[in-house]
Amino acid sequence: MANLSQTPLIPPPEDVIFDCLRLLRSRRVGPTTWHRLMADHGSAAESLRALPDIAREAGVTDYRICPPEVIEAELRAARAAGAKPVLWGTPAYPATLTDSDDAPPFLWALGDLSLLHRPMIALVGGRDASSLGLRMARKLAHELSQEKYVVISGLARGVDAAGHAAALEGGTVAVQAGGVDTIYPAENTDLAHAIADRGLRISEGAMGLQPRARHFPARNRIISGLSRAVVVV
Repeated sequence: MANLSQTPLIPPPEDVIFDCLRLLRSRRVGPTTWHRLMADHGSAAESLRALPDIAREAGVTDYRICPPEVIEAELRAARAAGAKPVLWGTPAYPATLTDSDDAPPFLWALGDLSLLHRPMIALVGGRDASSLGLRMARKLAHELSQEKYVVISGLARGVDAAGHAAALEGGTVAVQAGGVDTIYPAENTDLAHAIADRGLRISEGAMGLQPRARHFPARNRIISGLSRAVVVV
């Protein structure tokens, strides 16, 4: 994919964002298929034009591309939440994710995008961690921050939350299973707002998406893909 922006501070053109997001939100198009279509057709616009024929050749006769009003609604929700687009192939996209065949083609982000380009260590663990486990998580997160690492985790209760909180000053990234504007669990609402203000929250999910069990393994691949190492407490 061509370089669509000269600097991370300048987002890609709106029509490019629209087409890339519409392609990704279309039926039977996940990250791997999105990358294959982009490689075969050169752009999201051309991929969208080819998609009905590709589906017909696969035996799907009633295929419909994601309606444009769905994408318009998602973009409105993103603007209302203050979310920024991070599109694969642009300078804002983290280089550490580009080697994966199922790298998320598109991320919504709330906060400091520069954190995506600093070295990260994942700190994850049990949701029902003991007091000792939580103390250990806070200590590790604090020491990693002192060594200039960004602490990345999944905003879950327990170890994830303890690590995020302890790393706020040095830099922390929360990868969410649902939409970036959907805070889960609710008990981490204040922490999530603090991360958006002083760190970064990201998600590949659509705005407003409520997290389901299948979304968490997909979230975890992003955490591991961004990290130089994963520490499990």
